[in-house]
Formats: sequence, C-alpha cells, structure tokens
Amino acid sequence: MKKEKKPKLAVWKFSSCDGCQLSLLDCEDELLTIADRIEIANFREASRQVLRGPYDISLVEGSITTPHDAERIHQVRRASKFLVTIGACATAGGIQALRNFKDVKEFVSLVYATPSYIETLNKSTPIADHVFVDFELRGCPISKTQLIDVLGALLVGRKPTTPTYSVCVECKQRGIVCGLVAFGPPCMGPVTQAGCNALCPSYHRGCYGCFGPKETPNTSALASYWRGLGMKNDELLRLHRSYNAYAEPFRKESEAHEK
Repeated sequence: MKKEKKPKLAVWKFSSCDGCQLSLLDCEDELLTIADRIEIANFREASRQVLRGPYDISLVEGSITTPHDAERIHQVRRASKFLVTIGACATAGGIQALRNFKDVKEFVSLVYATPSYIETLNKSTPIADHVFVDFELRGCPISKTQLIDVLGALLVGRKPTTPTYSVCVECKQRGIVCGLVAFGPPCMGPVTQAGCNALCPSYHRGCYGCFGPKETPNTSALASYWRGLGMKNDELLRLHRSYNAYAEPFRKESEAHEK
C-alpha cells in the first residue's frame, strides 16, 4: 500500500528576534501531534535538515528591512501554497518599524563605524506590503494555541478561529477587574486584539498592545479618555508606538499626537 504523502511545512526568518519561531517549539506535546500530520521540511531553528520545496505551508517571521529581504520574500511566496505571517514583525513591521518615523540614515551613521557597509531600506515593512499573504497571525510573540489552531485549520481545509475582538473580552472571561477604570494604568486593551489571555492585566498591569489593533478599533476615543485624565501628547504617542507601531490604526493615532 502506497504511503500517504504528508504536507510540507517550512519556517522562514526575516528581520526579527526569533521569538515567534520559539513559540512553535514551545508547543511541545502539541507539536508532536502536528509533526505526525505534516513533514517539517525547512525549519533552521529546529533542524539542519532542509528539504527542497515547493511547500504546502510556509510560516514567515520577521519584517522586510533590506533589499535582499525584499527579493527573498518573493522566492518564498513562489515556493509556498499557503503563506502565513507570524508575529508583530511580519504583520506590522515590528518594533524596528520605529525607524519609519525618522531618518534611518541618521541611525546608521550613529550606530556603525562604516555606514557605507550597511545596505538597508528606509522603512521596516510587513510581509503583506510585498506579497500576497493567506493569513496573518499576530502577537509579540504569537500565541502557541492560536498557531496550532491555524495549522490544524489549514490541514483540514477550514477557516482559522483566531478572534478579532479586544483584550477586554479576555479580561471579562477571566473575571479580571478593569484596571483602566478601577485603578488607572494606561491600558491598550480596548483597542488591542485578543490572544494573550489578558496576561498583563492579570498582573494588574495595563495592556501594551502586543497583538496589534483589534477589528475596527476606536483609538481616538481611547486617546480622548486618557487626555481627559491629563495625559500629554508625548505620552499618547509613546503608547501607540511599540510592538505594532506601524499597524495603520496605531500609526495614524500616534501621528495625530506628534508636535
């Protein structure tokens, strides 16, 4: 009897910290279950073995920051049936997208002894700015539970069930008292997509927006609420410029508070 061919999985890294790839390794027992259904053909973080494409599923971590990146992502897209971006870097440009608001040449001249050796783009951009993306999985880092759901969905041909509602819903589900109302830490929860199981609010901290903007976020209303409590423009700007600074709703809101 002919053995059924398993779908091939590839994991690719661009400009990033590897944290989202590590989330895949953190799946542990769940990863063993997935590994029985797919063939991990190209995953440099986990194995030296590299099998040639094409690949059925490609997970892409990291943003596009160099001319070489911009060329390589097209090669990845051509070799992939489904391309899924994982993490804030791949879906919104990442923390390195803070460079997009300044002159990157100035940064290069300050950091490197010989700036002429450095070949970089003026902006750090998400993968979807360069190629078609089948699904975006947000987070800094991503949720391993959501990752397993996405992989399982692709394997059986269904739509992933990743939520688009806010972190506030997760707080309510866990019975966490709303810090924004009760004791006042700056909290991005009302405009941030769920996925972390309200990790920071569970420790009496405000949400930092790790999972990027939720579906149709009202960032201006939240900023007006904070302004009414005495928050200054520079504070409002910094709140919106972190892991997902170049995600459009956060970018536009931060720009509204620039001097």
